[in-house]
Amino acid sequence: MEKIIKRLLIFGFLSSILILATIISVLWIYSNKLPDYKYLKSYKPPVSSKLYSGNGILVSDFSSEKRIFVPYAAISQKVINAFLSAEDKNFFDHPGVDAKGVIRAIKNNIFNVIYSKRLEGASTITQQVAKNFLLSNEVSINRKIKEAILAFRIERALTKERILELYLNEIYLGSGSYGIAAASLRYFDKPITDL
Repeated sequence: MEKIIKRLLIFGFLSSILILATIISVLWIYSNKLPDYKYLKSYKPPVSSKLYSGNGILVSDFSSEKRIFVPYAAISQKVINAFLSAEDKNFFDHPGVDAKGVIRAIKNNIFNVIYSKRLEGASTITQQVAKNFLLSNEVSINRKIKEAILAFRIERALTKERILELYLNEIYLGSGSYGIAAASLRYFDKPITDL
């Protein structure tokens, strides 16, 4: 009996070392091929060119994206809470990747595959910032690994408020509107301060 227990312990130990070595190797390989995330500290969105008539009426807007950058301090707490509730309710508590969310998504996606339902994502707001600013929209495990590594790095380099500011000013909200300020004007005909 002791022999079996000893073999199981050795097998478990060797399996743990193999798994750990695999994880470290994957992280090492992907870490060397990541884009520079540090420019996000001083990121400013592209400015649009607008042509006005002599009496101040907008004649033409030459921007391909309708975007108005709004600093974090100018965004109401209700708007922030609405996005956190819908996108990442644990945003202020996780280090860039929400482990509970990933486990939940894996569990739910097993059943979603069985019943041919739409798959759930587990991306945090920080991961979405990494994808939107630094990566492509490619759907692959490679991108998800890069996204997770970048999310941890971004969380170390930026404040939560800055990450949320970037996210809320970058996301596409339909009808050519990028960011919450442009969407507020487009859908409600109100500035973001009135929402």
